[in-house]
Amino acid sequence: MIDFHTHTLFSDGILSPSEHVRRALVAGYKVIGLTDHVDFSNIEFVFNSINQFTKEMENCGWDIKIIPGVEITHVPPSKIEKIVQKARDLKIPLIIVHGESPVEPVEKGTNRAAIDSLVDILAHPGLILEEDVKKASENGVSLEITARKGHSITNGYLAKLAKKYNPKLVLDSDSHSHEDFLKPEFKKTVLIGAGLDKDQIDALENNMIELAKRVGG
Repeated sequence: MIDFHTHTLFSDGILSPSEHVRRALVAGYKVIGLTDHVDFSNIEFVFNSINQFTKEMENCGWDIKIIPGVEITHVPPSKIEKIVQKARDLKIPLIIVHGESPVEPVEKGTNRAAIDSLVDILAHPGLILEEDVKKASENGVSLEITARKGHSITNGYLAKLAKKYNPKLVLDSDSHSHEDFLKPEFKKTVLIGAGLDKDQIDALENNMIELAKRVGG
């Protein structure tokens, strides 16, 4: 069980990092990304806090890998390359951009700016342009199938384009509470419900394992 995209009380989640991770461990998770919402005002504070927590949790006896990261959120497309570079300068292991979800007023062009900036994951990309799916495939940027209510409305649309262009896919909970954590059966339901076939699901699982190795150190 791998989940790259989750939130704590450092943004709009409800749990402290410790409780969030502990509940994820009990839920059966093996890898969890802590990716709170950031922009230019708080990226250093949020990442430094989560990173310090992650270091303190090393060798604590909990059998779960914690990956500190960020979700760049509602940053204008013209500024995404700059903030992604800032994230890299800060040596943030996992960089996600909040995509053009159908349920939030994300500025058009955000998806492509994230893909061009070579982020790790473009979260809930909504009605992503076909050319952007193709570019994500070429750039190795993972596109997110999401279990989050509202954001998930366009999962089927993404899955259909993914069959044509074969981009890397991930499945994340976008959890804001322990009640949002994915269980194996529900995870399977989300993937099949999105319209992914067995080969796509197998490829998604392999990509998540490889991404966890790459960003997890």
